Amino acid sequence: MDRRAFISMVSGSILSAPLATKAQPTAKVPRIGYLAWSHQPPSDPWREPFRERLRELGYVEGENIYVEYRWAEERSDRAADLAAELVRLEVDAIVAWVATAVRAAQNATRTIPIVMGAVADPVRSGLITSLARPGGNTTGPSMMTLDIAGKRLELLREVLPRISRVALLFSSKTGRGFVEETQSAAQGLGVRIQPVGVGGPQELDGAFAAVLRERAEALIVEPILPPKRIVDFAARQRLPTISDYKSFPEAGALMSYGTNARALSRRTADYVERILKGAKAADLPVELPTKLELVINMKTAKALKLTIPQSILLRADQVIE
Repeated sequence: MDRRAFISMVSGSILSAPLATKAQPTAKVPRIGYLAWSHQPPSDPWREPFRERLRELGYVEGENIYVEYRWAEERSDRAADLAAELVRLEVDAIVAWVATAVRAAQNATRTIPIVMGAVADPVRSGLITSLARPGGNTTGPSMMTLDIAGKRLELLREVLPRISRVALLFSSKTGRGFVEETQSAAQGLGVRIQPVGVGGPQELDGAFAAVLRERAEALIVEPILPPKRIVDFAARQRLPTISDYKSFPEAGALMSYGTNARALSRRTADYVERILKGAKAADLPVELPTKLELVINMKTAKALKLTIPQSILLRADQVIE
């Protein structure tokens, strides 16, 4: 090779090197939409366990994953607008909390994967085709707590053997299945259930008045309703109260029995990871809860002058003194 050809070859290599470097594609950072039916934290019990699990899986927000957080504040119109906004952002998946938010996400997109959380019965709600093969673009862990409605009533009966009238506070937008299952369980126990629908926080005062008119002896609360005002009302009226989530006895209710909300939140992050790695939502089976927890507030029991049977205390996962 002559000197001129050698210099030309070396010069061409040097000039082409930066171009080759620039041509290297940069890795796309996934973007997740997070759509909660609730108000912002601390009213949202799901966000922190979800974020914690993402970190354990190696996802650092702002570095190798972005999460767009949105809260519907218990308004259907806002949920629809926020779902449409997340679709416009071209997120890679949407995590939606409570059936109303999941439905808003489904109405906004039939292609972006949706991971549902805090849905009691997604098949009955019409959100998926089946637990084993959800179909469509929606999957995730299910609360599936409707089937334990009878157990909650039995716990009330063990504490209050003569109870005959129980009010049921439920979301008029999402809780029809919750009501049906509780009423069905009550028939076998000789308990009359008084359903009281609540469309939002602004309707709570009217719901409380209805509970008083019916002279309810205890209260069952659908878990998606906000605890504080309900627990304060129950304390003033000396109404023993039970719900699914331990946020209720932590706020002063008597008991909770249902899905471990923290474990459920963490599982949604696992679904997100599988989808980001290429799994299709339609092929990911819906998981049922593996752990149910019983939490008892003994301070409230003493204030209500109730004796909690030892058999219940021994079964409790947590006793709040």
